[in-house]
Amino acid sequence: MGVFVYLPLVLPLTALPIARLAEQHLHPRRAARLLTTVAVILASCSLLCLGLLVVVGTAQLPGNPLPDGWSDDEVREAVPHDAFAGKASILALVVVTAACGFTVHRHFRFRVRAHRALRGLGGADDVAVLPDAVPYAYALPGSPGRVMVSTAMLASLEPAEHRALFAHERAHLTGRHHRLLLATRLAGCVNPLLWPLLGALVYSTERWADEEAARVTGDRRLTARAVGKAALVARPVPGGAAFATAGPVPRRVAALLGPVPPDRSWPPALTPAGAAALVAAAGTTVSALSALNAAVALFLVLEAATPL
Repeated sequence: MGVFVYLPLVLPLTALPIARLAEQHLHPRRAARLLTTVAVILASCSLLCLGLLVVVGTAQLPGNPLPDGWSDDEVREAVPHDAFAGKASILALVVVTAACGFTVHRHFRFRVRAHRALRGLGGADDVAVLPDAVPYAYALPGSPGRVMVSTAMLASLEPAEHRALFAHERAHLTGRHHRLLLATRLAGCVNPLLWPLLGALVYSTERWADEEAARVTGDRRLTARAVGKAALVARPVPGGAAFATAGPVPRRVAALLGPVPPDRSWPPALTPAGAAALVAAAGTTVSALSALNAAVALFLVLEAATPL
């Protein structure tokens, strides 16, 4: 395995430039999908290599259920600094498992509680108006998904702005933004170097929904006004998960007051965004190849060390 087992743990650094540039130079739909794909691949490679280090580390512990040959010198020599890395990886995997479990539990606990609160309202409409003096609006995923909006929020907006608000929240549901956010949040739990991608993704999904709302209403200025007014009066949802986040509102309003962003799948190569995208793609590719190389190398070493 050599140093290849460590590369996927640090190569997420190559994705940091695109985290900011993608939201500025790509269509928000393209940026959201690109950021999620990069985060998931890099996190998967990091988790695989962390698992390989755990195998080496646990094989050295007395009383482990692994074959005795897995603790031989040739196995430990496959990993540089195996004594420290093996034990540290065990602790790291425990922390990663706990963080991912907490994130998933919090995400679905909020959804269950919200859907339970909707049972008494009835109705088949996808918009659920809750009598509440606290202004809020968010998209609640599920089967079916619902747009949750309080009477206080509706009272804060003009009737024409209600359509933009509902279109924005419906765009979150149809775009499955909660899945993108949860996947990237879990990626950040696996490798903290990926956390900056989550902030960029939150902005991109909000901008994606803004653009869909502007398309539905046909009025970008009306949508910008609805976004700005809703942000001024909105209050955080208690226990709200990532899909109830508002994102950087001033930048969203400024973007809506500008032209429709170009819907290109990849930024031009001779631009900062294009160069950052190439760096991220190269880092992701090298990470995947390094993880695969480490996995194959350890498999061959363990197979040779396993007594027949």
